[in-house]
Amino acid sequence: MWLFIVIICSICFILIFVEIRDRKLLETVTKANRGTRSERQLVLKILKGGIHAQTIFHDLYVKKQDGNFCQIDLVVATKVGIIVIEVKDYSGWIFGAGYQSQWTQVLAYGKRKYKFYNPIMQNNKHIVDLRKQLNQFATIPFYSIVVFYGDCVLKEINYIPNGTFLIKSDRVLEVIRTIMSNNTPAQFANKSEVVMKLKEAVKNGEDVNTRIQHIENIKSMLGKDRIFD
Repeated sequence: MWLFIVIICSICFILIFVEIRDRKLLETVTKANRGTRSERQLVLKILKGGIHAQTIFHDLYVKKQDGNFCQIDLVVATKVGIIVIEVKDYSGWIFGAGYQSQWTQVLAYGKRKYKFYNPIMQNNKHIVDLRKQLNQFATIPFYSIVVFYGDCVLKEINYIPNGTFLIKSDRVLEVIRTIMSNNTPAQFANKSEVVMKLKEAVKNGEDVNTRIQHIENIKSMLGKDRIFD
């Protein structure tokens, strides 16, 4: 009986220790209440994979020319360019092509189907908005990674553009390393300027009003409240 209690206490201690350790590691990049759980798990995975905390930027709000913001889940600044990451949580089968504006999620063995905006196009739009932030971004390579969490299956996906990667979460480090090893170093005019701009976008997200306005802008863009059927 006592042995069982000791084992349980030891397991609880280890779990608490791991949780505290991971929280401290996460806080070298972001706060425990920023973004989604999956985004934070991805930040931890990248950190544990040896990517330096100072090169990782989470939950960025990039101010656009019209005064609105675009929200980017994750950015990793590397020696070969800027990696922009979009995180998706889905279950079921996923079907789509790079050129289609709508993709399909299939659940219950085909009994339920849902449409969602092409995440490749979504992340490419983020890259376009981010490129406009600095003149030197015009000549720096950008890479797009769409990371799927959940028990989804990328059933039939094709026509993926060059420089774009569609992956399950357990392969993110592999893809980042592939990008870094298969491309030549980028010609950064001013690395400090890049870091400052990305930090500024992260700081924008600390403003509650900015986050609320962003959500309202998305609702207005989708216009679902203007549909009467």
